[in-house]
Amino acid sequence: MKTDSEINRKINKLTRSGQIQKAIEYCQSILMNEPSNTSLCVRLGDLYMDWHLDVYQAKQYIDEAITQYQRAAESLIDDPEIYYKIGFAFYHKGELDRAINYFNLALTKGANKAQCHYMIAQSLKKKDRYHDALDEANEALKHTLLRSSRIHYLKYRLLKALFFKSFKTKIQSKIDLLLSILTLPFDKEAIKDVINKVKIITILPSLLYACKYYILKDYESAIVIYSEAIDKMPGFAPLYSLLGDVYRVVGKHEEAIVEYKMARWIDSLCFSAYSGLVQAYEEMGDYDNAIITYKKFISIHPNNAVLHSNVANLYFMKGEIEEAVSHYQSAITLNPKHDWTSLVAQTLGYIQQNVTKNIQAAISSFHIAHLLAPKEIDIYISLGSAFYDAQDYDNALIIYRRALELEPNNAKIHCNLGYLHWGMGDLTEAIKEYKLSIKNDPNYDIAHNNLGVIYLDDLAHITNAIECFKHAAEANPNYALAYYNLGRAYALKGEKIEAAKYYQLAYDVNSITEEIDPQEIQERLNNLFD
Repeated sequence: MKTDSEINRKINKLTRSGQIQKAIEYCQSILMNEPSNTSLCVRLGDLYMDWHLDVYQAKQYIDEAITQYQRAAESLIDDPEIYYKIGFAFYHKGELDRAINYFNLALTKGANKAQCHYMIAQSLKKKDRYHDALDEANEALKHTLLRSSRIHYLKYRLLKALFFKSFKTKIQSKIDLLLSILTLPFDKEAIKDVINKVKIITILPSLLYACKYYILKDYESAIVIYSEAIDKMPGFAPLYSLLGDVYRVVGKHEEAIVEYKMARWIDSLCFSAYSGLVQAYEEMGDYDNAIITYKKFISIHPNNAVLHSNVANLYFMKGEIEEAVSHYQSAITLNPKHDWTSLVAQTLGYIQQNVTKNIQAAISSFHIAHLLAPKEIDIYISLGSAFYDAQDYDNALIIYRRALELEPNNAKIHCNLGYLHWGMGDLTEAIKEYKLSIKNDPNYDIAHNNLGVIYLDDLAHITNAIECFKHAAEANPNYALAYYNLGRAYALKGEKIEAAKYYQLAYDVNSITEEIDPQEIQERLNNLFD
């Protein structure tokens, strides 16, 4: 019978030559004769674990490793290392709660505290509990000094993700990255991780070809190459994300989602996978899952204004206005760039003015937008419109006049001023502004139409009104209101056939544009011949 040292020498020789399968078979043959050899069970479990983690193979051997470790644990009930190994195996199997339980059990038995807390941190990271993971990483660092490269690198990634806007924390994350590099020579497991990552070089030529095919829009060839790369090295999250991107471009969203989720499973901080995943859901119209993914992303990047704005857009499209407003406000508060934040504030103001009908809130949002981008003309127009809706005509007039100082020939501002003066009862100024609007933009359909309404309803100048409405319809053939007003004008003129023609045209166009209550058009058409 061979001694344990002889058995281990043979196993080591086989593993050093890359013959893990033969080493496993050798262990199994010995265990058939010595089933109670616990140390050999542990060694066999380690071999299965190493084979499972081999980046060059895609087969799963995690259950075999767990089986061997549990066999050994039946005898080694007080051995902390065996509980750590079982926890490590469950971590790689994806049973994270069981993994955490075994790591905690290992701690109570006296296992290496730095290792256990580090693996608990990794497990919590996979569960999207990033703040708890950071706490565990800090706890791990209390129990080791030089063998801490992996822990510092984990801290660096967590800090970079969670607090990217904080200058102080950004400096701390850089310090952890530096410490990770400096302690690398003393951390055997970290060296293994680096070697595994460096192995990506072996498939780099294939990835360059895949990138070339993607640029040339030969997506099928790119899919084939990325799939082959994953088969060769299944442990690299970016490969799945890249394959997901190609699937999404060709419209295979279900396949893309599978790849993005796999990338996230391998590395929960793979941000390209989050980004691709939400885009795939949005393109499918699956806003619920897109929102869920955004909220997970926000839990990692709580200070990312763009994420808050994007999820707000989705809530708005779903009709969940309160949630949308809340996230728009978060985006504005974070304010990464003035021009961008100004656009978000304008969007929020539009919703408050036209959807929630909270005019004062809209005015506040437009004011914020104006402060951030004081030369943006659309903000003046929106703010003036909000003041008009609030019947604060004096402030509306001030805003529009300030806007004209920036762009004196802006047709839209003159049109809005015309509408404002009209609402204030000053028809002379209203007509003047509408004519200036038309002068600056002869194809501005709204200005033509509104001027026609003044001529028709306020001044009874039917001929001038008809001319204005015809100009509006010529500028915009899909303008149902212009046809409707032409119908009204001809009806007042007594030309019922012409009136009926334009009412019918208004009805037909309105069935697409939905500008007017169709019942109102129908009633006017019916009343022509009563």
